[in-house]
Amino acid sequence: MSGTTRFLARLIGLFILVVVAATFVRGSAVVETMVGDPSIMFVLAMISVAAGLAMVLAHNVWSGGVLPVAVTLVGWWILAKGLMLLFLTPDMLARLLGQMHYGEHFHLFLVPSLAIGLYFTWAGFAAPPPDARPPV
Repeated sequence: MSGTTRFLARLIGLFILVVVAATFVRGSAVVETMVGDPSIMFVLAMISVAAGLAMVLAHNVWSGGVLPVAVTLVGWWILAKGLMLLFLTPDMLARLLGQMHYGEHFHLFLVPSLAIGLYFTWAGFAAPPPDARPPV
């Protein structure tokens, strides 16, 4: 496993855990702030596109185990989410989130992110360094 995979797994995992914890603590205020302000969503979209592109360009690995492929898939997912947020109008986004009942059940939508964050953090820190050789 490459050092880039380990680094990205640690970075993404810890980032997700911090954001999920903060969202649980702050509750629906986070959702109301983000969904209620189109300029925040636009900035989030631009940051997501930049981060997704960086990950896809730096780590487009489709073999080598579960973690490298999962990191690649998350990079593509971040890019796709950013593009969607960039091109959806605020009304379309509000309608979509309303149909999903996101504001009422946002904590349920955080569970998959929490699982990914826990896995990436564990796998990123448990993985041996790329130059470590197994004992003979």
